[in-house]
Amino acid sequence: MDMKLEVVVIPVSDVDKAKAFYEQLGWRLDADFSTDQGFRVVQATPPGSEAAIIFGSGVAAGEPGSAQGLHLVVKDIEAARDELVAKGIDVSEVWHDADGVFHHAGDANRVTGPHPERASYGSYLSFDDPDGNGWIIQEVVTRAPGR
Repeated sequence: MDMKLEVVVIPVSDVDKAKAFYEQLGWRLDADFSTDQGFRVVQATPPGSEAAIIFGSGVAAGEPGSAQGLHLVVKDIEAARDELVAKGIDVSEVWHDADGVFHHAGDANRVTGPHPERASYGSYLSFDDPDGNGWIIQEVVTRAPGR
């Protein structure tokens, strides 16, 4: 049976501020529903993704900013960075992990610049939403077999 990741729920403190941020990124706004009781659901999808994020009022139990290590994949990390900067997003420089396997949590083991061989899965950049929910963009030019 196929099981596809559909939605990741992220906690935010200000729904409208988060909505404006993700729209600034160029993500598709799929839904914005609310009830009279203060329950609100906003769904946004990154370009080309089948999975979306949901945030709102009464939809996440975690503290705003507690979602970390959310990964997006691109074919060209430097072009992705240039596009985000042009949209006014505060993004890190491109970096790779010193061990070259996968990145460590936080800023540990980061080396400035793309992976020396530009190996797929080896170059990253990062940014946070207004609440500090942490996003990682990873460059994947050629997927590993079976992925």
